[in-house]
Amino acid sequence: MKMLHRGEKGFTLIELLVVIAILGIIAAVVALNIGGFMGRGKEEAANTEAKQVQTAVIAYWAAGGTSVNGTVGPEDDMTGPGDLSVHKYLLNPALLQAIYTIENGVIVNATTEGITNSKWTGCNFTGGGTWSCD
Repeated sequence: MKMLHRGEKGFTLIELLVVIAILGIIAAVVALNIGGFMGRGKEEAANTEAKQVQTAVIAYWAAGGTSVNGTVGPEDDMTGPGDLSVHKYLLNPALLQAIYTIENGVIVNATTEGITNSKWTGCNFTGGGTWSCD
C-alpha cells in the first residue's frame, strides 16, 4: 500500500465522481419503482372498498334483510323492508368513492361517474368485485 505523505488527504476527483454516479443510478432505480407502488396502493384501496360494500350486503342479509337489488354509493340510501338499510352496515358510507350496482346481493358493476373528486378515477371495475387501476 502506498503511504500517504504529509499533506496528502482525501479522495481524488475521479473517486468522488464514481460515488456520485453510483448514487445517481440508485436514485433513478428507486424513483422508477415508486410509481408502481403508488398505483398498486390505489388499486388495493379500491378493492378493499368493494369488499366492504359486499360485507355490508351480507350483514344486511344476516340481520333479516331481503335480497339486495339496486345501487349503493355515497349519496344513496338503499333501504329494504322496515328500517333495515345497507348503509347502516358501512362504517362511513358518505366516503364511498364509487357507486356500486348490486343484483341479488352481489356487486355486478361499479362506476366513479357522477362522483366528483373520486379517488378511483382512472380505475375500472373488472367484475367479480375487483378494480384494476393504471
